[in-house]
Amino acid sequence: MKAHVTIMPKEGILDPQGLTVGKALLNLGIKGVREVRIGKFVEIDMPKLTREKAEAVATEACEKLLANPNIEGYTLTIVDGG
Repeated sequence: MKAHVTIMPKEGILDPQGLTVGKALLNLGIKGVREVRIGKFVEIDMPKLTREKAEAVATEACEKLLANPNIEGYTLTIVDGG
């Protein structure tokens, strides 16, 4: 199994990287972009775990290390490892 984790700043949290990229897009003449938010994508490979155990392990990893609960939220998807 693999866990795909997307970590993003919570709504209302300042995202300086997103602001910088948004301004750069405007400077490049790219129109129609309202907002840019920058996050992280993490893939965790757990080949010997069941789906349930992989979800539990990945959730624990997110809550203890990968995501800062004060400023970030995360979504977690478990997929077959193949």
